[in-house]
Amino acid sequence: MSTLLAIRDLDLTLGSKPPVRLLRRVSLQVEPGQIVGLVGESGAGKTMVSRVVLGIAPANARVTHGSVAFAARDITHLSEAQRRPLLGREIAFIPQNPMTALNPVERIGPQITDVLRMHLDLGRTDAQDRALALLREVHLREPQRILRQHPHELSGGMRQRVLIAIAFACKPKLVIADEPTTALDVTVQKQILQLIRELQRNSGTAILFITHDLGVVAKLCDHVVVMHGGRVLESAAAARLFENPTHAYTRALFAATPRFDRPADELKPIPAALTQQLNEEARVLDARDA
Repeated sequence: MSTLLAIRDLDLTLGSKPPVRLLRRVSLQVEPGQIVGLVGESGAGKTMVSRVVLGIAPANARVTHGSVAFAARDITHLSEAQRRPLLGREIAFIPQNPMTALNPVERIGPQITDVLRMHLDLGRTDAQDRALALLREVHLREPQRILRQHPHELSGGMRQRVLIAIAFACKPKLVIADEPTTALDVTVQKQILQLIRELQRNSGTAILFITHDLGVVAKLCDHVVVMHGGRVLESAAAARLFENPTHAYTRALFAATPRFDRPADELKPIPAALTQQLNEEARVLDARDA
């Protein structure tokens, strides 16, 4: 079975003065049906990786090295028109903030059925039936009522379920989830993670799951990629990584994670010396590759 998503030695550079290198020789892959966790602190470059795959990197950023292949097709430099048939149908996206991701002036129904009609060529009635089924699949009660409502009439957790329903609507091969539980309270977070896992198992869809939460990774992911400063520091099967992390930064991330079973433990931030070392390594790489 061939690799579904293959990112090879990817550089992304912001065309400012002076230019800023956002990604440094990033490589990762996602196999069909696999959940890969992309982990790191804020600013590590996780979201930027996803934006390159989706073709929504900043307008003044460009890929200066490497490639992105999806289903053995190079999609690195596709135009917007060339990429459009892929998005939603083959590659779907679950955004971070359910409060702002839905169109506030449109009812929920059209926001789901428009996707179905565009990508699956369904008629109005079939798209409506499929939308109802999707809302049931994400465990929303009274789906008929929800289709008639506007986003502001739903809670944050309900809106995130709608977004997940839209992401899985066309049974895509890959879903990119960009910290989809960050804006939700802890109880709802758990429900959303269980839902994503359930839908993934039922559909066989692969997921690139972006997060800074190692607890989420432990529960959900098959493989983990650790990033810092726009580069990959470690990549391993989840079980192996949690049992024996090899990079000092990965070990520091584990040490910095609060443990509910050890509430008296002192919080341990990432050591400043380690951050300084990693930043210096990044500067050396930039000078070498310039």
